[in-house]
Amino acid sequence: MSTFVIQGGKPLQGAIIPQGAKNEALQVFCAVLLTSSPVTIRNVPDIIDVQRLIALLRMLGVRITNPTKGTYHCDASQLNTAATNTEMFKEHATNIRGGIMLMGPLLARFGRVTIPKPGGDRIGRRRLDTHFIGMLKLGAKFSYNDKENTYSVEASRLKGSYILLDEASVTGTANLIMAASLAQGTTILYNAACEPYIQQLCNMLVQMGAKIEGIGSNLLTIHGVQELQGTTHTLLPDIIEIGSFIGLAAITKANLTIKHACANQLGPILAGFRKLGIVPEIRNNDIIIHPQEHYEIEKDLDGSLPTIADAVWPGFPTDLISIMLVVATQAQGTILMHQKMFESRLFFVDHLIEMGAQLVLCDPHRASVTGLNRAYPLRGTRMTSPDIRAGIALLIAALSAKGISIIENISQIDRGYEQIDTRLRALGAAIERID
Repeated sequence: MSTFVIQGGKPLQGAIIPQGAKNEALQVFCAVLLTSSPVTIRNVPDIIDVQRLIALLRMLGVRITNPTKGTYHCDASQLNTAATNTEMFKEHATNIRGGIMLMGPLLARFGRVTIPKPGGDRIGRRRLDTHFIGMLKLGAKFSYNDKENTYSVEASRLKGSYILLDEASVTGTANLIMAASLAQGTTILYNAACEPYIQQLCNMLVQMGAKIEGIGSNLLTIHGVQELQGTTHTLLPDIIEIGSFIGLAAITKANLTIKHACANQLGPILAGFRKLGIVPEIRNNDIIIHPQEHYEIEKDLDGSLPTIADAVWPGFPTDLISIMLVVATQAQGTILMHQKMFESRLFFVDHLIEMGAQLVLCDPHRASVTGLNRAYPLRGTRMTSPDIRAGIALLIAALSAKGISIIENISQIDRGYEQIDTRLRALGAAIERID
């Protein structure tokens, strides 16, 4: 198991380029299964979760080459769907949440698929009902094998339908968009997720010949087509990584330029940081964070305690709540962090309390943070990364802390952040990876 050793309090400065979007990569790699024509995907991050999905696709018979860094050529013309029943496939699929999105394309193209229960972050219950209820409405039959822990869906031909999603699940929306693209007739998806990555998936499918209306909204109309063609698709920069870098720069007083940040795609993220008193500068396509000796939490208009809460897009992303909580520990003022979506995501705050943060975990979903206004820096300590986002939040805390911190189980961080230690050292961070 690998470990980070961090000497906190080092001044950081320079420029960094965000990686390609993790969540978009997982969606569009699954979409290559919809066509027998070649698909090229660019700006792909070299992270564990993406490599795990690529391994699953290769087990299914997808020919994948990586001619240059970040570029992958995919050919799904000769697939072996029986591979989903092998022990090797099941073992790999249970290690990645995104594997559930193989279901929609395989069902649409081949009429039957069996998928093991997916893995991913342990941040509370992550239900899959939205996926299967949607497939049922498209005419599929569903069964669950509790002994094998596998889900099976089959349909001789999917048929378009009106589907009101019971929750705006991102992976559920992606799965149903891909399945409906090859269904017979028209599918209407209401209460669909509309994150930038869902929009990117839709735009990629349109380039492949799909007919999708309402892209960017929560009401999608998908007219099924007989087949889809190949295309070349470039991933957006990862907005969660961009948010992570903004938080890192603010709490460490770094002078940081985030290059090619696509600020127009960040939705409520910059406004959320401004609520903490952080003032990013937008220059062309870059975001510049200047050193701030102090940043003060904005009170609500009536002077009451402010709240930052996650919500479905275009609300504030749930994946950034952990980072915002850490950054708030050194702000001036008090704020309530409300993480609505997952009941276990805030449990990492015990480590922050050990580091000297003034916060109270009110319940599994809410934490009240009183900023120390940099009067008392966080203290280095030993901790364990429980999931991707808590892991990067703890790393940010360690980089700002006084003394040495040790973070164990950093494979969780590697699942979502490409060579993060190497990139941080280039900014002046004192961070070492020990295997």
